[in-house]
Amino acid sequence: MAQKRTYNNRVKIGNWNEDLFLGEEEMKEYLNKRERGELAVQKVDLLKENILKPVNLSVTNDGLLHFGDVVMLVNMGGENRECSAVSINADINSLIKTPSPGIQAPCGVSAGRNIQPCTRTAFIITSVDGSPEGSILHFGQSFSLKTTSGFAMGLYLTSDLQSFQKCAKKSRLQEVNLDESCSFLSWWKILYLNPEDRLEFEDQPVTANVKVLIVHCKTNRALAVLEDQVLCTRYGKEYEVAAHTFLDSHKAEKDNNHWVLCTSDPAGVALALVNQCSDTCLKCLSHAE
Repeated sequence: MAQKRTYNNRVKIGNWNEDLFLGEEEMKEYLNKRERGELAVQKVDLLKENILKPVNLSVTNDGLLHFGDVVMLVNMGGENRECSAVSINADINSLIKTPSPGIQAPCGVSAGRNIQPCTRTAFIITSVDGSPEGSILHFGQSFSLKTTSGFAMGLYLTSDLQSFQKCAKKSRLQEVNLDESCSFLSWWKILYLNPEDRLEFEDQPVTANVKVLIVHCKTNRALAVLEDQVLCTRYGKEYEVAAHTFLDSHKAEKDNNHWVLCTSDPAGVALALVNQCSDTCLKCLSHAE
């Protein structure tokens, strides 16, 4: 005898009432989060909308760097490394909305290949020894590098001796990140690129848009970009940044440690470097070499 079917698709079986209430609660929670702007996609949009806003770099009429200048820290690349700039590596976990949208410390940094002056890549040369704003920065003089105010929250580029608990994520070298306090850990100095002429240029004014070394005052290790350590960030694949001095066979610093503090030209046109092409970047800055 054939088995007779006793229900159809409209029959409610199992914990149908609980499932119904659960679905309604999930929908209410979703709508509330959307109204408050707490959905992940909304946070990503808010982050990128603010952190990628264009920033005007400082115009240097005398060709020198000054306290208060807004610059980009650009590495011109190497044989296996593209042109890149020190960038704020913030994700939605770094985002705060009260009292105003911004990023919270500590926050990581990376070397992004999108070389455009924006909130993410702009840093302010800040005095730590009482030098007035607008005065000239000299080789060997201590200073700090601070992100812009507003969304970037004016955080300081900071580093400290590496340990098992505190080191760069992939290379395990000395970590570089952003912190809210201006302490000795956030002091840096600029050294002349050629080690043979370094003493001669001590205390001389620093020229903008030329290759130099940026050295951490406490640990005496140079800011470096690592081509063999790639980070997957919200902004794409980028190089890891650490404080480590790479020396060649002649005891000279390698191009991992070579940085250009980029400003605008005297005409006031914001500097625009074409990413993914070191040769193009060098052409853009050829007037400074």
